Amino acid sequence: MRTEKDSLGTLELPDDALYGIQTQRAIENFPISGIGPDPLMVDAMVVIKKAAAMTHMELGKLDAARGGAIVKAADEVLGGRHREQFRVDIYQAGAGTSHNMNINEVLANRALEILGENKGAYDIISPNDHVNMSQSTNDSFPTAIRLAVLLAHEPLRLAVDGAVRALEEKAKAFSHILKSGRTHLQDAVPMTLGQEFGGYAASLRKALSYLEDAHDGLLEMNIGGTAIGSGLNAPEGYRPSVVRHIGEITGLPVREAENAFRLTQSLLDFNHYMSALKNLAVETSKISSDLRLLSSGPTTGLREIILPAVQPGSSIMPGKVNPSMLEMLNQVSFAVMGQAESVSLAAEAGQMELNVMMPLVAHAMLHASRIMAKALVAVTERCLLGIEADEETCHHYFETSNALATALAPKIGYLKAAEIAKAVLKTGRTIREIAVPDYVDAKTYEEIFSGVVSSLVTGEKAPH
Repeated sequence: MRTEKDSLGTLELPDDALYGIQTQRAIENFPISGIGPDPLMVDAMVVIKKAAAMTHMELGKLDAARGGAIVKAADEVLGGRHREQFRVDIYQAGAGTSHNMNINEVLANRALEILGENKGAYDIISPNDHVNMSQSTNDSFPTAIRLAVLLAHEPLRLAVDGAVRALEEKAKAFSHILKSGRTHLQDAVPMTLGQEFGGYAASLRKALSYLEDAHDGLLEMNIGGTAIGSGLNAPEGYRPSVVRHIGEITGLPVREAENAFRLTQSLLDFNHYMSALKNLAVETSKISSDLRLLSSGPTTGLREIILPAVQPGSSIMPGKVNPSMLEMLNQVSFAVMGQAESVSLAAEAGQMELNVMMPLVAHAMLHASRIMAKALVAVTERCLLGIEADEETCHHYFETSNALATALAPKIGYLKAAEIAKAVLKTGRTIREIAVPDYVDAKTYEEIFSGVVSSLVTGEKAPH
């Protein structure tokens, strides 16, 4: 064991621990969820510390020995080492001070070891005076959230794009399959199965465009604003240099904050991104529910599409197969919506020059982004790409739907078309059997419906 001291007193720590007394206090104070920091939040904060050390060496504020040791320690963490040293629960004191100090202490103690010194020799390399130089938790933690979410964005973007392309492929493959549309869960005018899937693809593509727009707002970095945005205790030239180094380390096109006070006071950019992610979740859940309905059956449901069988669906009913992947996506979508609501509440709860609810925001954003990306990849690979159409069922619904009478309304009027629709439902006869010759002659009927079919399959406007 070794003893460390802070402004509150002393504590004993395991001698092999790279973290220090402030991390130990947080471990003891917050045994809440058992969930440690997100790996991307560790990476993001370590990137900031590395960029700061590089900047301070450039500005002559940190000598090469100390600065080089901090950079080397940071590189070790970014390379995957020392991960067990990051111990603070995701639910912790506001603003993320405990997380920040956990990073500071690990890097300081590992840098001391690199220099051949003992852990805890903070007069040589201090977590606060050297690793945290020119920083406050209030600018480094929100900057870390931005970086972490930006790093998580690309897997999410690729996952959404993959789902879109799978749906577009099915839209093309199903473009010739006529079926009945449905509104209010009742028969509606005809369409093709391809048009239905094309609508799904377009919805996800639009949701992704909103997410990309929100992504751009996260590229603003408020590092250098220190405690409230004024930059107190940061030397001249620090802000542009540290942002430049962050961009070089991550490959992200980050930029200085237009107004560091806004980025310290407000979580608007986070809420905007999560709102866009919530919109995506709403769309994915709606599509999942639709596909579950379209595949319902196999003998008592719609059964217009057939989903790949991925696992037995019942512990008691032999041979039952459920839409398991889509049910999973529904649940993930609900979870993402809930995380988005958490971020909204946290964003509203800030007071004056700081929002202290950021640890919750970091966890919610990264968890939501990660599970949505993984869920979409799984659904695309194990469900969407393998969907087949039941053409016979689709064609049966197309031919027997009383909503086909709508196509006759421009010729014979709404009320007469309604008479035909009611007769179809009452007698079980087809539209043609009732309409010809009492309402239209055979030639006119064929012209109207051949035009409808042609317009659906080719996408051209049907003639009146």
